[in-house]
Amino acid sequence: MAINLKKGQRISLKKEAPGLTNVMCGLGWDVAQGGGLFGMFKTADFDLDASVLCLNSHDKLESKSDVIYFGNLRHSSGAITHLGDNLTGAGAGDDEQILVDLPKIPERIIKLVFVVNIYECIQRQQDFGKVRNAFVRLVDLSNNKEIARYSLSGEEYQGQTGMILAEVYREDDEWKMAAVGEGIAVNGLQALTNSYY
Repeated sequence: MAINLKKGQRISLKKEAPGLTNVMCGLGWDVAQGGGLFGMFKTADFDLDASVLCLNSHDKLESKSDVIYFGNLRHSSGAITHLGDNLTGAGAGDDEQILVDLPKIPERIIKLVFVVNIYECIQRQQDFGKVRNAFVRLVDLSNNKEIARYSLSGEEYQGQTGMILAEVYREDDEWKMAAVGEGIAVNGLQALTNSYY
C-alpha cells in the first residue's frame, strides 16, 4: 500500500520497494471552477509544467542539459525521460509523467528535484491557489504499484507560481524520497532554476 507523505517526510525507496530500478513520477492537478451562477463561467486552462533538476553533490546544476522538461524531454544519460506536456490538466490521473531508470543515473548526480511551474503565470494571472487536487506520486514500474504519494492543498499556495514538490536523492548507497511542498513565486522555469547554478 502506498505511503501518503506529509510535508517534510522522508522515506527509503530501498525499504519501501526493494530492488527498485525503474520508477515513474506522476504529477496531476485540477483547476478550481470559475465563479458566477453555479460556477458556470469557464476557468482558463492552467498549463502546469513538471520538470526534473539533476543536481550534483553541491546541490547545483552543472549544465542546462541537466534540466528535464517539455523542451528537453530526455537526459543525455538516458536515465530520465519526460513523457510530454499536458497543456490543460484535463482528465483523471497523472497529467504529466517522468520515467527514471535509477541505475543509469550518472554518479555525479546525487539528487533529482521534481518541480512544477505555471506556464505564462503573469500573463494569465494564475497561481497555485486556484489549483486543486495537486499531487506527485512514485510508481514502481516493475509491478505498477504506487510507492508513495504527496498531495498538496491549493489554499496553502495562494500567490505561489512555482513549487518544489519532492526530491529523490542518494544517501549511503540507496535512494530516498523527501516530500518538500515548497511554494515559490517565480515567472517560469528559467527563474526557478536560476538559484541552482
